[in-house]
Amino acid sequence: MKRIVVLGAAESGAGAAVLAKVKGFDVFVSDMSSIKSKYKSLLDEYQIPWEENQHTIEKILNADEIIKSPGIPDKAPIIQKLREQNTPIISEIEFAGRYTNAKMICITGSNGKTTTTSLIYHILKNAGCNVGLAGNIGNSLALQVATKDFDTYVIELSSFQLDNMYDFKADIAILMNITPDHLDRYDFKMQNYVDSKMRIIRNQTENDAFIFWNDDPIVTKELKKYDIKAKLLPFSEFKGNGAVAYADNGEYIIESPKSFSMKQGDLAIKGKHNLYNSLAAGIAALAAGISDEDVKKGLTTFEGVEHRLEKAGTVNGVEFINDSKATNVNACWYAMESMTKPTVLILGGIDKGNDYSEIYDLVREKCIGLVFLGVDNKKLHENFDGFGIPIVDVQSMKDCVKECYKMSKEGSAVLLSPCCASFDLFKNMEDRGEQFKQYVKEL
Repeated sequence: MKRIVVLGAAESGAGAAVLAKVKGFDVFVSDMSSIKSKYKSLLDEYQIPWEENQHTIEKILNADEIIKSPGIPDKAPIIQKLREQNTPIISEIEFAGRYTNAKMICITGSNGKTTTTSLIYHILKNAGCNVGLAGNIGNSLALQVATKDFDTYVIELSSFQLDNMYDFKADIAILMNITPDHLDRYDFKMQNYVDSKMRIIRNQTENDAFIFWNDDPIVTKELKKYDIKAKLLPFSEFKGNGAVAYADNGEYIIESPKSFSMKQGDLAIKGKHNLYNSLAAGIAALAAGISDEDVKKGLTTFEGVEHRLEKAGTVNGVEFINDSKATNVNACWYAMESMTKPTVLILGGIDKGNDYSEIYDLVREKCIGLVFLGVDNKKLHENFDGFGIPIVDVQSMKDCVKECYKMSKEGSAVLLSPCCASFDLFKNMEDRGEQFKQYVKEL
């Protein structure tokens, strides 16, 4: 019996272990951290042996194949040992793809992928499709393949998940953009990160579709390096330059894979960044065979994504906005670009090799205060101390919200759009956003 060892026992790893068990493999799960109780219960339900807070080397190195959770870097000692002995290492998505013939709609990009993924799922679900939501949101693809029977999956893919995918193929691949992110995982080399993102088109054929933002200079440059067989469906903010979807004179227009149009003002989610997300989602839905009527209905009824420019409340005329999902500088740029009020901006967390110069002009133009929320704010001070804007350092969300409120005034806004990962002070970006909303309520 083939032995599969799963490294990491969160959503991805636990789901992969269940699928491996269902398919008859000898399965073992190992996690260097503690395993959440819900995942322990799931593993126990399927009688899968596991360990936490350690890696027992002899139980791992005898694997025929390793399924690695995306959060584990290639530099981890156990991964180095496995590579030395040429043990195959794959992702949960790669493994799950072996056991389903469902249509795969896959979305990646430095920004916008969660909103775009959620919007496509919303359109398809409301159109009556038998569809699953997977990847970075929803239940793991592997768990759904093991326990459900969906005809289509809409999957948000991070660069980490793409790194260990080899034979998996997207029927509809979507690349939103590529801007610097996670460079700490890619030896601080932008090209390594770019190469990872471009794996979204791997194995595509002439029967598939590739949707991408035509105005992204990195994407358009990289496309010249590849022999892409899939049908190209570029979108843009403006008409021209080969884009098949764009906005023109207040109209939202798609020319291919079929003609479709509606009033841009009727789109449920507003702002330039959400126009891109809506264009990509509309093309994908039409390529998946959804009717014009259902596409329009989905685009006009979508309620947005939690922790992405989410309204967190208004206190004495001060609006609080939760954009905790903004874990890179470009995401913060889009958030700042959409702000129409004097803004107190919250930055900070674990820096991933950020270049903050991208938001300099917006900070100068729109910010009345900066609050640095992190264990180490040295780089933020180096970048923003010379702007002449009041700055406060805090190390808890409670103090953060309190200081933001002090710096604000009636008619202004407080924006949590940190540019950084959250793991220095919070469990994850969701925890950061939830704490922000909670302390706003307590003001």
